[in-house]
Amino acid sequence: MKYVIETDKLTKSYGKNRGINELELKVEEGDFFGFIGPNGAGKSTTIRTLLGLISPTGGSAKVLGYDIVTDKENILKNTGYLPSEINFYRGMKVKDTIKYSAELRKSDCSKKAAMLSERLGLDLEKKVEELSLGNRKKVGIVCAVQHSPKLLILDEPTSGLDPLMQREFFNILNEENKNGTTIFFSSHILSEVQNYCKTAAFIKDGRIIITDKVEKLEETGAKKVTVKTDAGTEDYLYKGDIKELLNKLAAQNPYDVTITEPSLEEIFMNYYE
Repeated sequence: MKYVIETDKLTKSYGKNRGINELELKVEEGDFFGFIGPNGAGKSTTIRTLLGLISPTGGSAKVLGYDIVTDKENILKNTGYLPSEINFYRGMKVKDTIKYSAELRKSDCSKKAAMLSERLGLDLEKKVEELSLGNRKKVGIVCAVQHSPKLLILDEPTSGLDPLMQREFFNILNEENKNGTTIFFSSHILSEVQNYCKTAAFIKDGRIIITDKVEKLEETGAKKVTVKTDAGTEDYLYKGDIKELLNKLAAQNPYDVTITEPSLEEIFMNYYE
């Protein structure tokens, strides 16, 4: 089994502020990997550390077999990266920004860049400072994908994209994944991970608290129980003996009970709580 991302107690400390703490993460080659957690959980810090954009304060990591401290140039050369916040050089047209990104990698990506720009509905003649957040995200997508990298690292990539563009964006990602690109997809929108990712890791307070195949996470055996009584409505996840559950419910004297399969979001929120 080959890993494109592998960390060993990776730590980035900001003093009193939260960073990442002894992170243990493994991403298999060819995976579509969801990295889930709310804002401030450590997702962006993890990504920037893996790319060598900030230096770790402890532990180690390899990306595509390269050490994140000593070989970060090789990591960046073979990786496509879409940050959560997109900024470009002012005064440049969209087409020149995309071309400049390709030239930095010493690659002729004109054919694929044109195809991606058309699919995403980009106006190549506009200057980047005239673009909305969604259109800046589209430029970032083209820059990240056009050179067909071995690894795509995407940090909250769908913010600013309308639903139609989100669907086209995921179509592009699925195509790249089928062609061998490993996708590392950071998001706080759990439905995106549930719909598109094969594997998911959940980060809380700078630590990974669970990693597994999405289909296994969905098959926890837990049930979502909604109980309505005169005192109000209570929701919780239950995993255990069904007779004990029924006895507990009967003792509450409910007037309505619903037992369903939990969503991935409810499973993860249960870990948080």
